[in-house]
Amino acid sequence: MESAAVPAAPDPTLDPPLEQLRHLAGELRELLPGVRVGEAQETTKEFDREAFWRRLSITLRKLVRSATLDIVDDMAQLVEALYINPAQSPENLISYNSVWDACHHVPQIPKDNKAAALSVLTKSVDLVKDAHEEMEQAVEECDPYCGLLNDVEEDSSDNHVDEEDILGCPNNRDSYWSEEDQELIIPCLALVRASKACLKKIRLSVAENGKKDQVAQLDDIVDISDEISPSVDDLALSIYPPVCPLTVRISSAKLVSVLKKALEITKASHVTPQPEDSWIPLLINAVDHCMNRIKELTQNEVES
Repeated sequence: MESAAVPAAPDPTLDPPLEQLRHLAGELRELLPGVRVGEAQETTKEFDREAFWRRLSITLRKLVRSATLDIVDDMAQLVEALYINPAQSPENLISYNSVWDACHHVPQIPKDNKAAALSVLTKSVDLVKDAHEEMEQAVEECDPYCGLLNDVEEDSSDNHVDEEDILGCPNNRDSYWSEEDQELIIPCLALVRASKACLKKIRLSVAENGKKDQVAQLDDIVDISDEISPSVDDLALSIYPPVCPLTVRISSAKLVSVLKKALEITKASHVTPQPEDSWIPLLINAVDHCMNRIKELTQNEVES
């Protein structure tokens, strides 16, 4: 079955070899949409497309598809660079290295769905860990203008100096945290720490008890766990000044909902052979405690 795509019109300004490269780049670009949805544009007797994708578990399929997309896209960029730039140009070398890196990544793709699940969970743990460290660093460096502002206020009272005329001095308190903001940040940080603990325990349970043939359950765990890091990011952004307590409360509630759902799905799956395992209710209690404290500190905002 021939491709329905219309071949690109020849470019009379290009030499035949360059025109072939341009045509190849176009063909590679046309492959990308098919790879993105996991479908080929044509089948052969030697390759059974449906059987191939059935054998690939869902999480593992995503990793294979992503790696393939990287290779095809980088190859298209390399071919385009070859016919646009001189042979020894730095752009060509950069494009070549991109293809090499993409191909080098293929042997590192997990071999089964359990390994794929662990790979994704590990990435999620690292992302949440980074977000937590950034939040802690921001808190440690909180109110960097406090001393400067106090000095300026004393100066202003004596010499009638306008704060707006002093370089680097904020003339409003939207650029740093108030005492109320700092009090609210404490349970938010605790909630992010609980998020990191949840992901670590889920990953450990999959590593110790996960079975690669339990595709649906592993994929459910990965899918819900994959929502934790973006929810943590939303909460982290909400605590930067100027703080809106209602936004913090909403972001926290969203994160708590995702965490509890992830823990419940993990509890009901084969990776938790003893559902009464104490770590799950302990983490749920910790998450609830953080959320209750955030509700207490933002109640006035809700009622106003």
